[in-house]
Amino acid sequence: MSQGMIPPARSAAPMLAIGGVCGLAWAAGLRGFMAELAGSGSDVGWYGTFAQILLPGVIAGVLLGWAEHIRRIGGRRGWRRLAAAPIVFTVAVFVSPEVFQAVLNGQPLLGGGIGGGAIAVPLFGMAGGYALSGRGPLWARILLGVVALVPIPAWAFASSLFGSAFALTSPRGAWTALFFYSFIATLALACSIPHRPVVPAVPEPHLDPATGSDVHRTLTK
Repeated sequence: MSQGMIPPARSAAPMLAIGGVCGLAWAAGLRGFMAELAGSGSDVGWYGTFAQILLPGVIAGVLLGWAEHIRRIGGRRGWRRLAAAPIVFTVAVFVSPEVFQAVLNGQPLLGGGIGGGAIAVPLFGMAGGYALSGRGPLWARILLGVVALVPIPAWAFASSLFGSAFALTSPRGAWTALFFYSFIATLALACSIPHRPVVPAVPEPHLDPATGSDVHRTLTK
């Protein structure tokens, strides 16, 4: 078998399962980060935690796992659009009853902190994914790479707004910053999957009834 070529996967289930588990772990960790910032004011609810954070994490992970499956079997039309999988976090926030109620009360979207993080985090991840993929114009990858790095100085500046304990000069603040940065980096790595080169698919072996040898391999030697 030629180097860099693998047999076509029989089922997408393994990659979907791996993606779903990784997405759940990432979302659960992000919820832990949010709880760390909120302190005693953190509230875990069925809708806010499970429907708006954990479920989108599973869905995004499954979609990116599907992208990896498609990549391994030679790709298909439009599959690179799966790089937008993290947008499910944005959708989950903006379709919530709280947002609808706030809009009905005259509060604009993104006003009072509504949905800001749900937009920013997925965008940073998608920008980083494109920058890391090595695919596309160099100028675009550099530009999006700069965008993906914005959370580093942004958090360094904003962290102390949550209290002096979160300043980067304190052990807790440094740990929290690394916690946040690692989530952005992991999301960017995952979002790079749909941009990576496809793996050329290898046809299933067709055995010659007379000799028992692989006809395709014999013809391509």
